[in-house]
Amino acid sequence: MTLLFVLGKIAGWLTTPTNLLLAFLILGTALVWRRPRRSGRALLVLGIAGLIAIWTLPVGQWALLPLEDRFPQVTHPPAHVDGIIVLGGGVSPDMSAVRGIPALNGAAERVTTAAVLARRYPEAKVLYTSGSGELAPGAPDEATPAGALLAALGVAPDRLILESRSRTTYENVRESKALADPKPGQTWILVTSAAHMPRSVGLFRKAGWDVLPWPVGYKSATDARLWLPEDPGLMIQHLDVAMHEWVGLVGYWLEGRIDSVFPGP
Repeated sequence: MTLLFVLGKIAGWLTTPTNLLLAFLILGTALVWRRPRRSGRALLVLGIAGLIAIWTLPVGQWALLPLEDRFPQVTHPPAHVDGIIVLGGGVSPDMSAVRGIPALNGAAERVTTAAVLARRYPEAKVLYTSGSGELAPGAPDEATPAGALLAALGVAPDRLILESRSRTTYENVRESKALADPKPGQTWILVTSAAHMPRSVGLFRKAGWDVLPWPVGYKSATDARLWLPEDPGLMIQHLDVAMHEWVGLVGYWLEGRIDSVFPGP
């Protein structure tokens, strides 16, 4: 486990809106019992006001829209495809290990779309890339249950390439390229959530691997009727996802891992 990986996990936790607001509330509550109480009250007001804003305004939608609209859907699919890359995130490795069957989560479209594309392009390899992003050693990887699910959905085992070492999107790209060994002129489709696509494409470009973005798993829309879901928890979740991507874009750009802070078509 590298120091950079640990620092990245800590930075991700600190920049997640939910965690920040919760920290404000806890710290503010603790400080109001001490004199002077002004700083404690200020933190409580920030935490409460932040939660009210997230629950009453479509802040998460506004933050997600530019990310999800950055790469358009494919309207003219290629006639031939050599491979389909699926970035991990659609399967819960821990739940899969505990229950003994593949357990999908809120990004399940990554897996279902891969199965659909595999049927459309029967000669294409299907590369699923994801190890474990947990800090604790020995955590189960995601590629193994995902591969089992894709095989159950009709993808022949000899077409599957399972990459189970990577812990981050950067490592997804590095390890996948080493396994797939793509050749010039080949067509590889990249399947991942729409909000995750800008950061992912930037990494593939930096690695010299030209991919066809195939965004899925949309959580935002320009239709205002969809801005305020019935479940307030989704509004917080959407903002957390968006901030994770925006912070990731800036971080990867500062580290020189992508050439543009907001990669586009």
